[in-house]
Amino acid sequence: MLSVARATLRPAFVRAFARPGSVASVHTLPDLPYGYNALEPHVSEQIMKLHHTKHHQAYVNGLNAAEKAYAKSTSTRDKIGLQSALKFNGGGHINHSLFWTNLSPVSKDGGKLTAGPLKQALERDFGSVEEFKTKFNATTAAIQGSGWGWLGYNATTQKLEIVTTANQDPLISHVPILGVDIWEHAFYLQYLNVKADYLNAIWNVINFREAEKRLLDATK
Repeated sequence: MLSVARATLRPAFVRAFARPGSVASVHTLPDLPYGYNALEPHVSEQIMKLHHTKHHQAYVNGLNAAEKAYAKSTSTRDKIGLQSALKFNGGGHINHSLFWTNLSPVSKDGGKLTAGPLKQALERDFGSVEEFKTKFNATTAAIQGSGWGWLGYNATTQKLEIVTTANQDPLISHVPILGVDIWEHAFYLQYLNVKADYLNAIWNVINFREAEKRLLDATK
């Protein structure tokens, strides 16, 4: 999973990953950079606590178990069989570690996009910020089952693009600028089955400063 982590995460996250079988390959649940109730009323305290301490923790536990089994295995067949667990749990850990920093309380400028490189790029590639949000929400809501909606930077075209991934697959084709979890555990307790309401609400707590940092890193 190290190569995936390097491709999708900022350096602070990469240090948490090590090659399967190495002494340092124990992954831990990262602390949230805000309180569980800090994103209310847009994302409830109950959802944040369950999402972080139960769901993300489960991916961390699953990744550690899969890497431990991989390191102990002497069978190529068994190692191949572990790839799905490594991908699912490793992707879940990567995606959620990014997701938490992708959010910010309104009191800390969550939802606030000021003039700068990110705003300019969104206007260039989507026409306007509102057109981007509308297209992002429609694309993400259309995911069948569970997955993630992403704003990614395409290094080949040098443009921002909206991409989706299924289940816990990490975004590898693009550099992730921001991602939104569309698994039911991210919204159901508050928004029931109305994905559109959740997607509309989450823009109020998107950390656009962090997204802009990722864009600037990607375009260096």
